[in-house]
Amino acid sequence: MRAAARCRLVVLISGSGSNLQAFIDASADSAYPCEVVAVISNRAGVFGLERAARAGIPAEVLEHTTFATREDFDTALAARVDAWAPDLVILAGFMRILTPGFVARYAGRLLNIHPSLLPKYPGLHTHQRAIDAGDAEAGATVHLVTEELDGGPVILQARVPVLPGDSAETLASRVLVQEHRIYPEAARQLALQRIAGVAE
Repeated sequence: MRAAARCRLVVLISGSGSNLQAFIDASADSAYPCEVVAVISNRAGVFGLERAARAGIPAEVLEHTTFATREDFDTALAARVDAWAPDLVILAGFMRILTPGFVARYAGRLLNIHPSLLPKYPGLHTHQRAIDAGDAEAGATVHLVTEELDGGPVILQARVPVLPGDSAETLASRVLVQEHRIYPEAARQLALQRIAGVAE
């Protein structure tokens, strides 16, 4: 019996790519049902591109500053993404608000990770907001992307305690460890569902 093909991931980045690295590391295990087939960055010179190069993954830059409108950029980005025929599109520190058209194009297969326990604290400054609110715990959420900012269906969450004396930076560092664990796991779960659906 032929083994099922691995789920194809295109990862979009804007920076250092630490969550990209989590996917690269997970994909090194042949039992992991996903593989990163391409990386696209909207910024040149970021370390995430170096991570892709070291792993032998094709990577390209599509700078948003060269486009007149957000829609023009997203149209060009979709063309680059589609060229790789991905099963899932992974937002890994991709610092762009995507247009409704782009989100609709990849509905049900566009993933993001957010550093809070959604629906708490969508948007920015999540760690400081959790500390200021006196929360006992914080965390990260992997969710499907919809037009609502940080509002799509939750796939997986991880929780960490907010410790006495925590700063936004110390809390962020503990949350990031959990991000690297749950993001590849969420993609694994979706990939297995897709593979099962194809096999039926």
